[in-house]
Amino acid sequence: MKIATILDHIDSGHMALPEFQRGYVWNRDQVRSLFESLYRRHPVGGLLVWATESSTAQHRGDGALAAGIVKLLLDGQQRMTSLYGVVRGRPPKFFDGNAQAFKGLHFHVGDEVFAFYQALKMQGDPLWIDVSDLMAKGTTGLGGLIARLGSDPAHAANLAVYIGRLSALLGIGDIDLHIEEVTGADKTLDVVVDIFNRVNSGGTKLSKGDLALAKICADWPEAREHMKARLKGWANADYHFDLDWLLRSVNTVLTGEAKFSFLHGRSAQDIQDGLKRAAKHIDTSLNFIAGRLGLDHDRVLFSRFGIPVMVRYLDQRSGAMSEKERDKLLFWFLQAGMWGRFSGSTESFIDQDLAALEGPDGGLDRMLEQLRLWHGSLRVEPGHFASWSLGARFYPVLYLLTRMGAARDWGSGLPLKANLLGQMNRLEVHHIFPKAQLYRKGFKRPEVNALANFCFLTKDTNLQISDTLPEVYFEEIERNHPGALASQWIPTDRALWRIDRYRDFLEARQALLAAETNRRLAELLHGETHWLEGRMAPMLTAVPPKMTAESAAADRDEEQEIEAINVWLEGQGLPRGEVGFDFADPATGEPLAVLDAAWPRGMQEGLSQPIALLLNEPPETLAKASSVGFRCFVSISEFKHYVETEVLAEAPL
Repeated sequence: MKIATILDHIDSGHMALPEFQRGYVWNRDQVRSLFESLYRRHPVGGLLVWATESSTAQHRGDGALAAGIVKLLLDGQQRMTSLYGVVRGRPPKFFDGNAQAFKGLHFHVGDEVFAFYQALKMQGDPLWIDVSDLMAKGTTGLGGLIARLGSDPAHAANLAVYIGRLSALLGIGDIDLHIEEVTGADKTLDVVVDIFNRVNSGGTKLSKGDLALAKICADWPEAREHMKARLKGWANADYHFDLDWLLRSVNTVLTGEAKFSFLHGRSAQDIQDGLKRAAKHIDTSLNFIAGRLGLDHDRVLFSRFGIPVMVRYLDQRSGAMSEKERDKLLFWFLQAGMWGRFSGSTESFIDQDLAALEGPDGGLDRMLEQLRLWHGSLRVEPGHFASWSLGARFYPVLYLLTRMGAARDWGSGLPLKANLLGQMNRLEVHHIFPKAQLYRKGFKRPEVNALANFCFLTKDTNLQISDTLPEVYFEEIERNHPGALASQWIPTDRALWRIDRYRDFLEARQALLAAETNRRLAELLHGETHWLEGRMAPMLTAVPPKMTAESAAADRDEEQEIEAINVWLEGQGLPRGEVGFDFADPATGEPLAVLDAAWPRGMQEGLSQPIALLLNEPPETLAKASSVGFRCFVSISEFKHYVETEVLAEAPL
């Protein structure tokens, strides 16, 4: 079927998007690549549609379906949405995404390249053609362009060539795309979703939550939008969750189960009531977690799948609980996060915890006993702080100790509690022993970025300290703000403040951090400290990597290169990359790897895919980052070329 005919079918309601489909996620690179392929008549793949009765079809958007048989797009949504957006100059009625991704596409008839509008580059050059404008005007627009170019002596000689190229661009609408249909009375929603997942095995599959939500939307069409509105509210507070996670909490409220299949058959009224109750209890849980524990953004929320369990517990008690009960629930939440309870079989562990809440003997004690039997001792040991970088599971614990305790800023002497400083972006991670100084002494990156070498300070203080050694600036802090060092668990033995005793310093501070963590955990238990006793779980001890002068110099040079590239980006009006970015499995929250620098929402948010800069990283890190959608660069020169040719050459309208 011709592309132009397919677009007409979308307009008339003969073709639409099934309710279970995700929204539009393509970026400008992908849109440009699609039109380059179509212009050169390269294959772009066919479409897979589900032919079904419009009277029973559940579709996205507010556009009306045509009577009779309609075709719901199973494979080809991103391509057809991009084509519709550029050719029609507006998004289709089923659109859900960022329209800037396809707005402003231009074509240069001289160089035969596609690019998005950039005034400095395109103004005054008649060879840049607005693709949407040409498509909308058709042959009339073509005639006008021919007349304009023909009257210009600089371009008249090439007019015949330009006419051919513009005709080829207009002819995109005449390209035939093969359409394969899924038909038959036996093609239930479950069967069709399974087909969809098989076809899209190379991309992002639909989750069980997507299927459950599709069935919910059959009875309550506005369900997705209501849930997205809730998610947006939490995102504004720096907690970014997805629909699956929210639906999991709705499920635990309504059914006491983790598996989405238990939601099947629930009425629209049930779901609306469940969403209202779940959202209320999520708000309460996040208020507890932020207010009592200081974990005030999702980068330190290392047990997000514990929240659906908390939601169930709160719902059973209508949200009312004593301070002691609240703190014990938070103790369980912390323990689940520290030991990675939900990093494996998420549903199974949630179900185990939910089951522990049921029955006359159910409750927090049963849930804690279950956790202790699963992990072993719930007590923190110094070796747990021996990990390195922001990807370490105990990084959130360090943040918690800073916010929950009496930690003070070393510049102002003021406490760093959440209610005084707000969100994380007002604090910065500070290397106690400066990176540059450690690299000069031959330490490698894992030890330079050891968790025990981190603390949190205000940005101003961090800048003031710069790369001064602790043996110098610690003395000044102690004079100006007595006790501020101890408040951040700095060993009092001044001999350990020297760089030649760096490893001894780390070991001493690990012990102080472990002791403080256990003290805070005991505080949450209000005297029931027997939960911190019991058999020990196996514990891995971090072994310092073998160091050479060459490898230490390489690490130092890499960090300097990354800082230089961030300074260069700021000079171009572009965002700095997040240095040492730790990214996690989107399903479990388990840390996967630490990237040298990353732009997780793209260099221009919503318009380009996530970017990662990986210098001398092993192939497995590159593979992990690529598998979750990052466009990876392994050299500074490649990265700068990308920025100069694909980012700076374009700007949103």
